[in-house]
Amino acid sequence: MTRRLSDRSFALLLATLSALGPFSIDTYLPSFPEIGETLAASPIEVQQTLSAYLIPFAVMALWHGAIADALGRRQVILWALALFGIASAGCVFATKIEHLWLLRAAQGISAGAGVVIGRAIVRDLYDGAAAQRLMSHVTITFALAPAIAPVIGGWLHSWFGWRSVFVFMALFAAALWLVSWRWLPETLPVEKRRSLHPVYLGRTYWKVLTRPSFLAVTAALSLNFCGFFIYVLSAPIFLMTHLGVSERAFLWLFGPAMCGLVLGSWLSGRLAGKLTPLQCIGRGYAVMALATLLNLAVSHALPPAVPWSVAPLFVYTVGMSLAMPALTLLALDPFADERGLAASCQTFLQSGVNGLAAGLVAPLLWASTTTLAWGMAGFVLLGAGATALYLRSRRG
Repeated sequence: MTRRLSDRSFALLLATLSALGPFSIDTYLPSFPEIGETLAASPIEVQQTLSAYLIPFAVMALWHGAIADALGRRQVILWALALFGIASAGCVFATKIEHLWLLRAAQGISAGAGVVIGRAIVRDLYDGAAAQRLMSHVTITFALAPAIAPVIGGWLHSWFGWRSVFVFMALFAAALWLVSWRWLPETLPVEKRRSLHPVYLGRTYWKVLTRPSFLAVTAALSLNFCGFFIYVLSAPIFLMTHLGVSERAFLWLFGPAMCGLVLGSWLSGRLAGKLTPLQCIGRGYAVMALATLLNLAVSHALPPAVPWSVAPLFVYTVGMSLAMPALTLLALDPFADERGLAASCQTFLQSGVNGLAAGLVAPLLWASTTTLAWGMAGFVLLGAGATALYLRSRRG
């Protein structure tokens, strides 16, 4: 039996479910050097634990929504949390880097359920400006997790070693399972559930994945995020090598960036109903462009150091999160009867781009703060181009 939550508490629960995925990335970043030493792995092999997580995350994200459309939202989330907790506990006992790759893949398979189904739940319950406001509230709370995660990971690593980070993940998943079992409602009535028949799924996936407007707006979301995400992926080198901070000081990156996410999401919620979604998106791109120019100027004119090397990330994430809720809803709006499956496709495409960024792009950019700044510039330009394609597809 579930109990009714206030809107604020409900947003907090959805945000925590959505944050499980990025939390699984950020918490163990400070432990990269020790993981390499303990498991006799090279820095690239340790880096590939991110790809081992992100690629299965992307593939399975394609199915979470379809399964939730058929079986209901609540049941799928509870099973996914259970699998994530078991996989996290397994990581504690890894003795080879190959073991960690396999168990991180299991984490990736299960961690995406929260973000996929959370988006579908928002659209189950709300429309228009109300949906944008709730999505903004979710993003505000969601933003705090990546800021806290590397700090928690850094201290756990310092006190108890890298395996304690995965103990923490397992306990976190167990606690979240209990909270969801008690308070997460079922938002999809039985009469609105969809078939898992292969013919129906094939037609619906084709309908979603061949719609130009959906592909363009999802690409914009993914590319905008990658402008910041390359810094997350490069955090151990960016912070510890280039900026000279310790594994306990990852808040220098995640603190300003997540404050920017909170501010941008708050602005998006305040502007919902006052500006059109496209106007919010346009203002978001203006702020991201300003941040990119500032980042390039700082990286070329000043030596790498805090606080100036991280200040542009605050500005960038303000713009990114100002545009994010409107872009997310624009992608899902055409699919009123297949929201879970459409959210799956959206998360699949975003996670696939993130996986490529982790495995291919970030290692090419982390050589200096200047190359990272140019990487941000490239991603925001591509994101703006994808948004222009979306506008053209709408007019067509």
